Amino acid sequence: MRSSGAAARDSLHGLALGDAFGERWFPLSRVPGAARAAIRARRTPPEPTWPWTDDTAMALGVLRALRADGEIRPDRLARVFAEGYAADPGRGYGLGMRELLPRLAREPAAWRTEARGLFGGEGSLGNGAAMRVAPLGAWFHHDLERVIAQAALTARITHCHPEGVAGAVAVAVAAARAAAPAAAPGPAAAFLRAVAGHTPPGAVRDGLTHAAELPAGTTPRAAAEALGSGRRARAADTVPFALWSAARHQESLVDALWCTAEGLGDVDTTCAITGGVVGARTGLAGVPATWLARREPLPAWVDGVSPDRDRSAPG
Repeated sequence: MRSSGAAARDSLHGLALGDAFGERWFPLSRVPGAARAAIRARRTPPEPTWPWTDDTAMALGVLRALRADGEIRPDRLARVFAEGYAADPGRGYGLGMRELLPRLAREPAAWRTEARGLFGGEGSLGNGAAMRVAPLGAWFHHDLERVIAQAALTARITHCHPEGVAGAVAVAVAAARAAAPAAAPGPAAAFLRAVAGHTPPGAVRDGLTHAAELPAGTTPRAAAEALGSGRRARAADTVPFALWSAARHQESLVDALWCTAEGLGDVDTTCAITGGVVGARTGLAGVPATWLARREPLPAWVDGVSPDRDRSAPG
């Protein structure tokens, strides 16, 4: 039986692959017809290296914090996020994070007031908390109530608007369901309804309910048009489509990523979410060697001995 730490590591690898793979489609997305034709033909992006973005950088922070404490302690996670940004700010961080994270470098505990002060005092309802949280869902897959509480806590450090929190909860619950060893993959609609049932009321949950109601033959393009694919960079505009794709391809990370990429939009983030969820179940099984060779490596500590204590609980 996989430990929590192993499940979270597998999720992170899937997330990073999705992030790096999805990022490759941004140049072509300006010509959506050509991009979709290439995706449908499954033409592997030709670039020799596939760097990952802030999605993976922040997911690495979540896993590092979990390994250090066995749970999320928000002041530590705020510091880890700030340190990651300071070490490599060119990963494509959004405006809100470029404002917030330097402040948290000076005083990590200030997240309690600084995160709420973003965007005119409403807090961020963006997709940033959702894009990084799948490894946490995999870590706590044996305790769904803890998944929900801990996911909400990770979100509030940077995305304290209720929709930003709801997006993180939904993705973490989906990853927990995917990682659960006794859970056989079921119908996509049932998966999405189960996730919606644990997501706080609001636009994210409504989007998941809508996703569950889409006909079985819905194409990725049609699903993206119905649900949103991150063009507005909001959780409610991103999470339902990414989880729709994950639910459709619970046993194949590669198929899930091709499906998600076809929706275009904020394609690195949608693919990161999908990859983190499906990867929590499959790991990197079935991924072409070419993809693995091209994806930017993760830090050595992810697969080796962490410099922090690894307090993963048994799954």
